[in-house]
Amino acid sequence: MLHISGRNTGSGRLPLFAVFLTGILAGIFIMNIGKSILLENTGLLDEYALYHMKYMTVNSNALFYYVLKQRMGTLLILAVSATTYLGLAVCLGMTLWYGMAAGAFLSALVIRYGMKGILFALTGVMPQYLLYVPAMLALLFWCESLCRSIYFRNTVYMEGNMTVPKRLVHLAFIVLAVLAGCFLESFVNPHLMSGLLKIF
Repeated sequence: MLHISGRNTGSGRLPLFAVFLTGILAGIFIMNIGKSILLENTGLLDEYALYHMKYMTVNSNALFYYVLKQRMGTLLILAVSATTYLGLAVCLGMTLWYGMAAGAFLSALVIRYGMKGILFALTGVMPQYLLYVPAMLALLFWCESLCRSIYFRNTVYMEGNMTVPKRLVHLAFIVLAVLAGCFLESFVNPHLMSGLLKIF
C-alpha cells in the first residue's frame, strides 16, 4: 500500500522529475542496445521516411482533430484515474512513459543524423510543447492533489482543502492550454517541419 509520511511536507510530493529523468535514460539505453532491431529493421525516421515527409501535404484540420483526440484522451485517462486508488501510480507510470519516449526519440535521431538530429527533434516539438509541458505538469499535480485528497487525506502532503469549483477551474485552464497546443501542433509546427526538411 502506498504510504508517504506527512511530517516532512517536501517529501510528500511524487518524484516526477526523477521518474522522468529515469525514463529518458531508459529510453536512450533501450534504443542504443536495440538499434539493430528498432532502427535498422524498421526504417524508423530514416532518410526515405524524411524524403516523403518533405513533399507531403498536411491537412491541418484533420491533423487538429486527430491530435485533439489523442491529447484529450490522455488528459481524460489521467483525470479519471486520479479518482481511483491507483491515481498516484498512474501519474508515475505516465511520467516514466513520457520520459522513455523522449529519450528513445532523441536517441534515434542522434544515432541516424548526429547533431542534426537534435535540431530535428527540437523543431518537431515546437512551439506546441511550450504549452504541453507546463499543461502536463499542471495536470499531473492536479491529479496527484485530487487522489491524495480522496485516499490519503490524513497521511500525506496536501495543499490545503481545495474546493471542487477551484479544482474544476484549474482543470479548465489545463484543457485550454492543451487545446492551444493542439492548434500550434496542427497549424504551425507542420510549416516549421517543412521548412527544416527542405534544408535538412
